[in-house]
Amino acid sequence: MPVYRWRLAPDGLATRRQLRAAGLRPGGQDVVAELRRPRRGRPPLVAYLYRIDAAKPVRPMTPARQAALTRALAARRTCPQCRTDAGYVIPASLGMCVPCAYPEPQAAA
Repeated sequence: MPVYRWRLAPDGLATRRQLRAAGLRPGGQDVVAELRRPRRGRPPLVAYLYRIDAAKPVRPMTPARQAALTRALAARRTCPQCRTDAGYVIPASLGMCVPCAYPEPQAAA
């Protein structure tokens, strides 16, 4: 498999993100090359390249897929403790919305 340095890939090859930005997907094709970006003291960053001419168009969003995506995103915003929509994605580190995780201390009367 050919290996290219960062920003030196030949025309006609693209990463998954580049394909997606063009409205394409790899479509089951194998990786044809890889890019490597060297880093000091760490392993290099690697990106896999696919042929643009063999890529297929992205599948269209169907109403059922849109509904499933909407439900999944709503579930990520719903606090399991108080069952309300927090308005943001619940942090996995807390497992609940911020007000439930850090309740206000009750003032003495």
